[in-house]
Amino acid sequence: MADGAAKPHRIVTLVYDRFWPFEFGIAVEVFGWSRPEILGIPWYDFKVAGPGGPVRSLGAFSLTPDHCYDIAAEADTLIVPAWREVDEIPPDDVLEAVRRAHKAGARIVSYCTGSFVLGHAGLLKGRRATTHWRYMQGFKQAFPDTKATEDVLYVDDGEIITSAGSSAALDASLHIIRTDFGSEIANRIARSLVTPPHREGSQAQYIEAPYQERAGQSVAVVLDWARERLDQVIEIGEMAAFSGMSERTFLRRFREGTGTTPLKWLRRERVLRAMSLLEKTQLPLSDVSHQCGFGSFETFRAAFREIAGITPHAYRKRFECGISRAGAPAD
Repeated sequence: MADGAAKPHRIVTLVYDRFWPFEFGIAVEVFGWSRPEILGIPWYDFKVAGPGGPVRSLGAFSLTPDHCYDIAAEADTLIVPAWREVDEIPPDDVLEAVRRAHKAGARIVSYCTGSFVLGHAGLLKGRRATTHWRYMQGFKQAFPDTKATEDVLYVDDGEIITSAGSSAALDASLHIIRTDFGSEIANRIARSLVTPPHREGSQAQYIEAPYQERAGQSVAVVLDWARERLDQVIEIGEMAAFSGMSERTFLRRFREGTGTTPLKWLRRERVLRAMSLLEKTQLPLSDVSHQCGFGSFETFRAAFREIAGITPHAYRKRFECGISRAGAPAD
């Protein structure tokens, strides 16, 4: 592009006959709208590819994609929404589009049962992947060479990201934006969608019985209290005392309400704080570690790498260079 500007990161979303409109809509809403009023930065180059001609959704409406499947080879990221029938092998043109994109070096993303398409395309052998909990047993049987991962919202296995059922596609999408643009932009998108900015990928897909918060016993209030003290040592007993519950009751209600444990939640929140500091400041890494409440730099580095997928130094370099993976200026 002119003036040395980075080429926009191209996202191609596949669509096929009898597609699921909800997951397809998530891709369009998250990646296809630049939101100039809240972002003000160059956004993704978003395309929709189909078999040629109109396709009909499950839900009785039709659309005509602007592009055919051959554009998949030009994608930087290819999104495969939910597949229509888990017992049906996708047609060759769909599988070839996925293979071409992967061969060309694209990041491949599946929503919900779209992971079955990736499996049939041969992309998941030896990899970690997930799908909707209802179809997990069938997924394991269909793709025994895949490391099927249960009770997670999404799995980032490098250049292949798979998400669980329906709304987990939104969590995976925000994870992608966080990877490409940083946590502040991802948080702005989340606020515009009125959704939590970050649910950890390892959070359970399905919480059996969400509790009803009662005055004086709100776990949400404890979360806010803890976020203001991430630079300090926070004990579970302190959190329970602040909530007004016994420690045993607090632990149970915390898991029911968040799908994880207080220690895992605190670890994730500390890393999210670190991401923001690395994006916006030039603080030494040791100071970032200290301000986020990690007992040692080694602990900080290990936690950051596990949750963010890269080291703190590499994360900072991504934004120091002034251009994100998606071709947008770093904050």
